[in-house]
Amino acid sequence: MKDGLYWVQQLKEQKVSRTELLKDIEKKVQKLNPKINGFVTFDSQEAEATYQKNKQQDTLFAGLPFPLKMLGQEKAGWSATAGSQLFKNSTATTTSNFVKQAETIGLMPLGQTNAPEFGFKNITDPALYGPARNPWNLEHSPGGSSGGAAAVVASGIVPIAGASDGGGSIRIPASFSGLIG
Repeated sequence: MKDGLYWVQQLKEQKVSRTELLKDIEKKVQKLNPKINGFVTFDSQEAEATYQKNKQQDTLFAGLPFPLKMLGQEKAGWSATAGSQLFKNSTATTTSNFVKQAETIGLMPLGQTNAPEFGFKNITDPALYGPARNPWNLEHSPGGSSGGAAAVVASGIVPIAGASDGGGSIRIPASFSGLIG
């Protein structure tokens, strides 16, 4: 598995195109996500359209695809459920400052990752989306609350993903999944 900096360099040196990278990620999502349930939304065409609109090639991260956590990383027009049945039909009306800044430095939002309802648990098993699975052992959780993010990175679907931490929300999933977070 190659890390995010490797892919940024490949994009900047035009050794791989964004479209090629997105297609590779999409194939991995189709193959692996049914097992790990890390992504709860995914749309590579929207990501490519966002890139074409913003032309992030000359930024720090050169348009590197970047999944957002379903909790606290809202993008206007995207689902905003906080992992809860209560908000299953909610859509973000604004884009969070975190996402705006991520886009400014060239991270390209690409879908949303699974998180426990309101982030209240250290395992990712919301009733709305079902449990995320640890790619190292599908019988185990990748932790929480950034469990979906940890699962998609540890499985090799993407090199990096959005996460957050208030009480171990990425430290726990990172430690459960063999990552640093």
